[in-house]
Amino acid sequence: MSIVVTGATGQLGRLVIDELLERVPADRIAAVVRDADKAADLAARGVELRTADYNSPETLKAAFHPGDTVLLISSNDLHGRVAQHTAVIDAAKEAGVARLVYTGILGGPEADFLLADAHRDTEELILASGLPYTFLRNGWYTENYTGRLDTVLEHGAVVGSAREGRVATAARRDYAAAAAVVLAGDGHENAAYELSGDRAWTLAEYAAEVAKRSGKEIVYTDLPAEDFRALLTGTGMPADFAEIFADVDDAISRGRLALTTGDLARLIGRPTTPLTVTLAEALKV
Repeated sequence: MSIVVTGATGQLGRLVIDELLERVPADRIAAVVRDADKAADLAARGVELRTADYNSPETLKAAFHPGDTVLLISSNDLHGRVAQHTAVIDAAKEAGVARLVYTGILGGPEADFLLADAHRDTEELILASGLPYTFLRNGWYTENYTGRLDTVLEHGAVVGSAREGRVATAARRDYAAAAAVVLAGDGHENAAYELSGDRAWTLAEYAAEVAKRSGKEIVYTDLPAEDFRALLTGTGMPADFAEIFADVDDAISRGRLALTTGDLARLIGRPTTPLTVTLAEALKV
């Protein structure tokens, strides 16, 4: 019986495996990957590789074994993710896995923004499957902002349409640690966790922090949603992604990503990583 991580070569998947290796022997961990060559470093650390593709349901049949605990990391395919998740759920059920852990989104069935639709549908599919489950409803990642620092520093502005809304972000490694705790531990069956950072902040506060730490003049420019979408598409972002980003900012303006339950800090046994720490690391890079 293994702990199986899907999407294991992605940004979150690799961090989850790092965290698992600190908690369980490597021979208890299996990584589901599309390209084994890209996961050679995981194999070198003693992790079992299982090759499968969300888009090829027949390959998933060999990815899961009876008694496995499986982490389904949500797909980043905006249009195909529900079908992909369905294939994983069906294969996991057919294999007789012990528990299916899913990375959803903060708010679960109450989340009322576009990005949440597929996550809500996936949770319903998992419940209908009858499999024991754990829902990890991840909030926004701090790296969603610090990953765009080059543009912020170049233009001297953080741009969005979130108004004075607050967002309780946490570092990606915090969410990965929570996943590892749930995968390797007991007492999480049929539980749902609302995961977010300990403190919620506004984009204006973020801009001020970037200015303070970079020594540059940085302001927050708040745009109407339509103008923000046009700005994003003008930079080359596909229209469907621009729509998602603008809609998330609307959700932030309505407080939908400001929830601070403390679930994440309790799971990982420490405070969540402050914005200032993730920002300082990004500025060094």
